[in-house]
Amino acid sequence: MLNNDFYSSENHGAFEVFDLGDFQLERGGSLPDCKLAYSTHGKLNEAKDNAILFPIMFSGTSGSLAHYVGEGNALDPSRYFIVFPNQLGNGLSSSPHNTPAPHGMSAFPALDIADDVRAQHRLMTEHFGVSELQLVLGWSMGAQQTYEWAARYPAMVRRAAPIAGTARCTPHDALYVDTFCEALKSDPAWNGGEYTGANDVQTGLRRLARVFALMGTCTEFYKQEAWRRIDIQSFDDLMAGFWEKWFLPMDPNALLCMADKWKNGDVGALAGGDLKQALSRITAKTCVIAFSEDMFVPLKDCRDEQEMIPGSQLEVLDSLWGHFTTLGLFEEDFKRINEILANLLAN
Repeated sequence: MLNNDFYSSENHGAFEVFDLGDFQLERGGSLPDCKLAYSTHGKLNEAKDNAILFPIMFSGTSGSLAHYVGEGNALDPSRYFIVFPNQLGNGLSSSPHNTPAPHGMSAFPALDIADDVRAQHRLMTEHFGVSELQLVLGWSMGAQQTYEWAARYPAMVRRAAPIAGTARCTPHDALYVDTFCEALKSDPAWNGGEYTGANDVQTGLRRLARVFALMGTCTEFYKQEAWRRIDIQSFDDLMAGFWEKWFLPMDPNALLCMADKWKNGDVGALAGGDLKQALSRITAKTCVIAFSEDMFVPLKDCRDEQEMIPGSQLEVLDSLWGHFTTLGLFEEDFKRINEILANLLAN
């Protein structure tokens, strides 16, 4: 079992763990002694009807988007009980590096977006006693989970805000996932996923970071040197101080576990493969948020699925940050996303 100190409360904020026991998996088999890590903000009221669920994106943890929580924000902890559940396999929940043999490292079982959502459902219903969620929202892979939540448990989800993600992984995104996974595994020290430490596979992680840099923003972001707005002074500093800094501390097997879920994500499985039928089950007040310069999940992909959801609406943001607009590194991006969420909650 690999010991990776990166996945600690010191780096990701305080979190708790919910024991799922022998957790049966969508794609067959089970994950023994499965654990779901999560963090919370605010307090669950006596009626248990003020909960918001914020699933996490690829490579993120429960601390990654916690800056959206704050008094006066849409996700106001004085009003709502906000839960950030970590993905299974993301490094904090049960993952390749923290699961003992014979299920750890390269032998970690294949997971599914539905596994995450079923685990989160157990957390909210069994542990917290919640039967209604005021809002489920998430970015990218968090949006995949949001769609799954709204279609799988329609009576429980009052509002949904999938941000820059799809209910079914597109062929283009599947190709992209394959590409960055191959970049990661190209490291000479990869050893079939049985490396001895995260520091042994820094070459592969750097290559993955470069692929994300290529597609994560947009061409104008680089042409206009928009990184200067966040006090990065050169292209090389952007590569090393932003993209590589993000990925280098991470565990490659955890990234591959999440990537496999991303590639195989398909809410249509709830309706025998019929995505339109599955999305038509959604009764939540749904606002799909898309980014006009997104090279991961183009606007048209978001619109095509949004139009399958009864009574839904589409909000489009223009930002040079492309897919990574959700990080809110430009103040106007954060304010606009917060405003959209506030309007959705007020309705």
